[in-house]
Amino acid sequence: MTHMSNRPQNGRYAIEARDLSVYYSDFRAVKTVDLKIEPRKITAIIGPSGCGKSTMLRSFNRMNELVPTAWAEGEVLFQGHNIYGEDVDSVQVRRHIGMVFQKPNPFPKSIYENVAWGARINGYKSNMDELVEKSLRRAALWDEVKDKLDQSGYSLSGGQQQRLCIARTIAVRPEIILMDEPASALDPVATLKIEDLMRQLAENYTIIVVTHNMQQAARVSDHTAFFMMDDDRAGYLVEHGPTKELFTNPKDQRTEDYITGRFG
Repeated sequence: MTHMSNRPQNGRYAIEARDLSVYYSDFRAVKTVDLKIEPRKITAIIGPSGCGKSTMLRSFNRMNELVPTAWAEGEVLFQGHNIYGEDVDSVQVRRHIGMVFQKPNPFPKSIYENVAWGARINGYKSNMDELVEKSLRRAALWDEVKDKLDQSGYSLSGGQQQRLCIARTIAVRPEIILMDEPASALDPVATLKIEDLMRQLAENYTIIVVTHNMQQAARVSDHTAFFMMDDDRAGYLVEHGPTKELFTNPKDQRTEDYITGRFG
């Protein structure tokens, strides 16, 4: 297995897709994407339904492979290695590149064990109480749960469960956090908490977020990648750049049409 360090790589980008296509059997869901992700910034992936946003996101940590028919062409470079290389272990990749899903999915365990479990199976040997507290603090949840750590993760509200899932992701000390519409199942108050949390986390982590909500992309992200799909339903990257520029002065007419609501 190629060793992946916990140190930031020397390269300029946190992760980079090169000529990446993702297939499910013979259906091409995403085609020939080149996308460079800046470190310690939030990159939003936007676009109409069915344009391959989630497929693209999951290609950054090989999560697509959990679908038996999925396969990829091209490269995703992380710490100087192609994560799709033959000598690369996908479990290792997912330790460095964590994932938060659309619907909160805590384990059927205590709040404490939800956070500790991943670190423990990854061989964490230091002070677990400390790690759990630190992860919950980073996920802006500690003050709400510190007196009930032995209660089930299911006892929390939806927004708290999602922050618990973020704490669980942080506990394995990833460099990159992927978020697939992390607030779409939450109410507006819980959504704003998640957005605030994302801004705080971007001080220490690279975040890539798929969102259907353009206002959310405009509010939280530093960079935005706009995807569309072509006639054979393959998603492709239209344009990628600083969020402010992409929303106020897009280079591509299709981006402008989408942002101003002419289609999508």
